[in-house]
Amino acid sequence: MKGYTRGIVCILMSAFCFALMNVCVRLAGDLPSVQKSFFRNLIAAVFALVLLIRERQVPIITKRQLPMLILRSVFGTVGILCNFYAVDHLVLADASMLNKMSPFFAIICSWLVLKEKITPMQGMAVLAAFIGSLMIIRPTFSNMDLFPSLIGLLGGAGAGAAYTMVRKLGQTGINRTVIVLFFSAFSCLVTLPFLVFDYHPMSGMQLMALLGAGLAASGGQFAITAAYCYAPAREISVYDYSQVIFSAFLGFVLFQQIPDWMSVFGYILICGSGVALFFYHRRQADCVKPQ
Repeated sequence: MKGYTRGIVCILMSAFCFALMNVCVRLAGDLPSVQKSFFRNLIAAVFALVLLIRERQVPIITKRQLPMLILRSVFGTVGILCNFYAVDHLVLADASMLNKMSPFFAIICSWLVLKEKITPMQGMAVLAAFIGSLMIIRPTFSNMDLFPSLIGLLGGAGAGAAYTMVRKLGQTGINRTVIVLFFSAFSCLVTLPFLVFDYHPMSGMQLMALLGAGLAASGGQFAITAAYCYAPAREISVYDYSQVIFSAFLGFVLFQQIPDWMSVFGYILICGSGVALFFYHRRQADCVKPQ
């Protein structure tokens, strides 16, 4: 029970860190998403490299793992860029909720890539989550937030595809810190040319905000890693949806943002689907335990 409690604390800390990351990205002001992504991933890359050095681990990547690492990094970079764009143009809670569509996209990607079957329960949860996302996006031409909402949903899809690659990489026994380092370094290299040719000068406050985003993101990564070391994902993953609550609170306090009733209904559908999947997977796992 002690490990379970620690796992919950760690995943709540992770959710708060990622909500804080979104706040820092917003506070960085009118800067390109590419520039914000570079600094966020630069900090994460340094953290991962320091961790590998402290553990005296030599990054070893096999020919089988390299294509999966590249795909994970491409999808992850798309996910971050889209999420940062959505954070800049939407209510924080809306942007966070669209990004939380990633588990449902992961189910679809696992079916397409890993050939894992989708159960009727999973299918209903995915459908309900998509209906919830439509409540947030409101796909009408009169909705001024339509484009950033679609970009935010694309970010969730990118994150879901990236998590599928991480799952596939995990089956090869690769060091998880190597995955973080490769992705962060890859993202920095991809965004560096855009940064060189279209660099926007930053004030001291903007630089501090981006460094804060990087530190918060690194804290979130390490906290969620620790959480899943303390307890199985099926027992604590549902607490990750607390990020939406943190984002809504911070958005209201710092930016006076109040989600409308349709968005709130969308949150309920998506979070409810996630909670239903959590209990479904937990029951499935309990059924296969040896008696």
